[in-house]
Amino acid sequence: MTDAILARVAARALGNANIALHLAFEDFAFAVEAEGERAFVVISDGGLTLGREAPGMPVAFVLAATAAAWAELAAEEPSPGFQTLTTMRRTQNLVVTGDMTAFFRHLLLLEMLFAPLFAEPPADGREPPALEPATGRYLRLPIADRPHRLYFEEAGQGVPLLCLHTAGSDSRQFRHLLNDPGVTDRFRVIAFDLPWHGKSSPPEGFEREVYQLTTNRYVETVLAVADALRLDRPVVMGCSIGGRAVLHLALRHGARFRAAIGLQSALYAEDRSLGDPAPPMALHRPDIHGGKVAGASMAGMMAPQSPAAERWETMWHYMQGGPGVFAGDLHYYFEEGDLRNGLADGLRDSPCPLYLLNGEYDPSATPEMGREVAELANAAHFEVMRGMGHFPMSENPALFRTYLLPVLEKILAL
Repeated sequence: MTDAILARVAARALGNANIALHLAFEDFAFAVEAEGERAFVVISDGGLTLGREAPGMPVAFVLAATAAAWAELAAEEPSPGFQTLTTMRRTQNLVVTGDMTAFFRHLLLLEMLFAPLFAEPPADGREPPALEPATGRYLRLPIADRPHRLYFEEAGQGVPLLCLHTAGSDSRQFRHLLNDPGVTDRFRVIAFDLPWHGKSSPPEGFEREVYQLTTNRYVETVLAVADALRLDRPVVMGCSIGGRAVLHLALRHGARFRAAIGLQSALYAEDRSLGDPAPPMALHRPDIHGGKVAGASMAGMMAPQSPAAERWETMWHYMQGGPGVFAGDLHYYFEEGDLRNGLADGLRDSPCPLYLLNGEYDPSATPEMGREVAELANAAHFEVMRGMGHFPMSENPALFRTYLLPVLEKILAL
């Protein structure tokens, strides 16, 4: 039933110092189930053992899927929706029951054990030292009548291309774009960290409040940055929550932008998982490491074909997020910024042309959800990026540029 998957778990537990460190401090058991048949994984005394007999300790949670679903996860190139445990749960191909706090507490370890995230050798480190062309600076500006200090990086010259990062991460996601002369020869690429993110500081007095991103605050921040840098009708490109924000910008201030590029844009986002619900505030509570669960959750948002180094760097950005920041961004993504309220109908009349790119492996903003936006808005361009997930610019930049460059050519021709 699950032999191939259990063999992977056993193999992953050997020879990896990071996994060994996790095992050294854990003491729990869980079950893997297919069509009523169970196998057990016991982690104790710094080791991992597999067995068909019930262990001599409580089983914290059960991972249940069909034999076909487990086989798909174990495949060399899983189909969309099966690339990790997190993805399978989101796409209703895996049901998790039991102690959900324990499941989320151990999610990073579980993804390391089950997912093919270590398949590639490290890159050759013998390249000579080199300075990258991007320059980083701090910008002091008011947002919502409060002083802020925002960090941004830029490279290139030409049409301004203002880049908006994903929830819980920062502008490092666009580092490959900032280093691509095929883009920077004609575009001034600018990527900034939202307040509370990356190198941007929270505003004074943040210790007395809970961070929550709203549509008004996001739109106001983008406009404030564009005004402070004196950008004349820039192109705005955003991914995930940034892909939602470009829709709001096109609706409210379309005349201020030459074009909008939505990466992983959708009208809404929701948790479609089956089984026991996630514990409240799983991303920001003392009994779960928020950074670890954020990084682990993002493993399932990427395509298995993306290079391992780029996938792990994308996850690392999430592991470094400030306490409660990812959860505060998701308030906008899941709730306040939901566009199933009829307002999105106005996209068709926006003076800002919309270009949409959605990755086939993204379980959050699926290709179908991107196509829904494209049809509603009469978008200038819509395309499904094959072999790509939720973070095209960071998880597989070489493949992403093959989709982005033709879009940029169209925008230059406007």
